[in-house]
Amino acid sequence: MNKAFVKESDDDDDDDLGPEAVSLPAGTKNYMTKQGYQRLRAELAHLMNEERPSVVQVVSWAASNGDRSENGDYLYGKKRLREIDRRMRFLTKRLEKAEVVDPSQQPNKDQIFFGATVVYSDKAGEEFRVTIVGVDEAEPLQGRISWISPVARALLKAREGDTVTLRTPAGVDELDVLEVIYPEG
Repeated sequence: MNKAFVKESDDDDDDDLGPEAVSLPAGTKNYMTKQGYQRLRAELAHLMNEERPSVVQVVSWAASNGDRSENGDYLYGKKRLREIDRRMRFLTKRLEKAEVVDPSQQPNKDQIFFGATVVYSDKAGEEFRVTIVGVDEAEPLQGRISWISPVARALLKAREGDTVTLRTPAGVDELDVLEVIYPEG
């Protein structure tokens, strides 16, 4: 079938976009640590210099085999190219908007800002250790939470010994800030 008659868009698989699903609040900068920025640049370079060229090679080989309508290598390769191109556009936009912050240069090390590692306890007395990072660096299961997350927003600007209020769908919780740590320069 001619491609003109097939509805195909770059947004076919929006549910598997991963971090792209997290959008930044309007009018805010894309804060990230130096390590997070370097990781995104490395991913973009890998996609551009290694993965995309190898997929292009497979697609061109598959296209040379003749009938493309039932050629799995060709069809999968074209789909993979769209995914790679979509991810590269996303990474390029995020890196253009990036505002790299070095938490070790924070002058107020007794107060919670971007890049701080915070030890806090909830009403039940359970202790948690989180590091406040950029949207694209967040890994909640590893204790790296986005600066726009509800917990981070509740903790921001608090100091050691403060009690902050966290509003969640389950109700209101109070968090006691036990320790604020910044990385050494």
